[in-house]
Amino acid sequence: MRLFPLACTLSLLLAAGVQAQPADAVPGSDAIVSKTLANGLKIIVWPDHDIPSANYYTFYKVGSRNEHAGITGLAHFFEHMMFNGTTRRAPGEFDRTMEAAGGSNNASTSSDLTIYTDWFPPSALATIFDLEGDRMAHLAFDPKVVESEREVVYSERRSSVDNDSMGTLMEQMQASAFLAHPYQIPTIGWPSDIEHWTIGDLQRFFKTYYAPNNAVLVVAGDVQPAQVFQLADKYLATLPRQPAPPAVTTVEPEQLGERRIVIERADAQSPIVAFAFHSGLGAGSKDFPVLELLTTLLAQGQSSRLHQRLVEREQAAVSAGAFAEAGFDPGLLWVYALLPPGGDPARAEALLDDELSKITREGVTAAELEKARNLKLAQFWRQMATINGKSQLLGEAEVFQGDYRKAFDAPAAYAAVTPAQVQALAAKILRRQNRTTGLLQPVAAASTDTSATPPAATQTEGAR
Repeated sequence: MRLFPLACTLSLLLAAGVQAQPADAVPGSDAIVSKTLANGLKIIVWPDHDIPSANYYTFYKVGSRNEHAGITGLAHFFEHMMFNGTTRRAPGEFDRTMEAAGGSNNASTSSDLTIYTDWFPPSALATIFDLEGDRMAHLAFDPKVVESEREVVYSERRSSVDNDSMGTLMEQMQASAFLAHPYQIPTIGWPSDIEHWTIGDLQRFFKTYYAPNNAVLVVAGDVQPAQVFQLADKYLATLPRQPAPPAVTTVEPEQLGERRIVIERADAQSPIVAFAFHSGLGAGSKDFPVLELLTTLLAQGQSSRLHQRLVEREQAAVSAGAFAEAGFDPGLLWVYALLPPGGDPARAEALLDDELSKITREGVTAAELEKARNLKLAQFWRQMATINGKSQLLGEAEVFQGDYRKAFDAPAAYAAVTPAQVQALAAKILRRQNRTTGLLQPVAAASTDTSATPPAATQTEGAR
């Protein structure tokens, strides 16, 4: 297909209602254009001609956050089903067609989003639009395929949760940390729900959430925006808008005291200790950069506080880390330590407690904060240097903050954070009564003392 010369596209884009953006500090960002189709689909295009490659990211605003008892795991199930045939294409044809055109694909599901990703040469752009438009509009619900994928998902659950110590711990901790909010639901789903989804459940869920008005499309790479929008008009603009999905209005009540869980496993080799604190912050919060820097100085790299204290100096753990959940609603800040066989969970918990309390009491130094800031900035610029990073950052900013241009605010946001802000946020979050504490331990190491604790982490399903 003929490509449109960049110099000839401006009048076409303006006539189509496309909004051209002014130049930004990020090189090449002045070339970004966006358009919202009449059916509600937001399309963002970042032309980058450094290499002859492109990608196509579809961000569906659906995850386990949008499920309820009886249909848990459906968002993750569709991560599989979306590759398994339409009324126009047989199961497997999606992959075969894309691969024949030189492309590849993947997908991931989290509590908040399901993201489908395609990578391909520019010559395959029309093929990609045809494939993606087809599965958004005409996904098949063949009972044999549904049952086959049900078994695949159940097998994945057994390997990643039921037969995995960390997976079991993560699931139990998440379900305990949230009493009311659907973030308590595991992304992969509860076993009894996986066994009992009906075709009707699938069809209703698909129609509600896999609609153009519940999605954001980002295309980056060696493409011309005018051609992208022309193909979008051909393959996507005719797809019908659906009623807006039900809003998630539940607000998790304030935690009033520490919750503790002990998990004992006969097949576990080593203990794990973890804390899950309610952060009170969603990804769109103005204070989220403060939380990111707090997490970075706690756990990123061998010079981080937790690694130096628990691994290097005290040798109480083989690794220690922390991460913050980033979603539509306030999530959790996780802190954990993986112990060696025979390690002492009570000692590891005490060391974690002490290291965290130091930040709330003494704060952080300007040099320590600057190091964390530099790490986050390096990560930001590395992402902006690739078309995958560009699509990921633009899409996340659009869905979580309502404007893809907010992705470019990150450097200034990190620069504005002060040591006093980090200390204040740590004091607010890192409180015993605000946390769920957990211990996973081998049965042979179990004792009647349940004061030791386990780890936890965000349940985010990986690629198919």
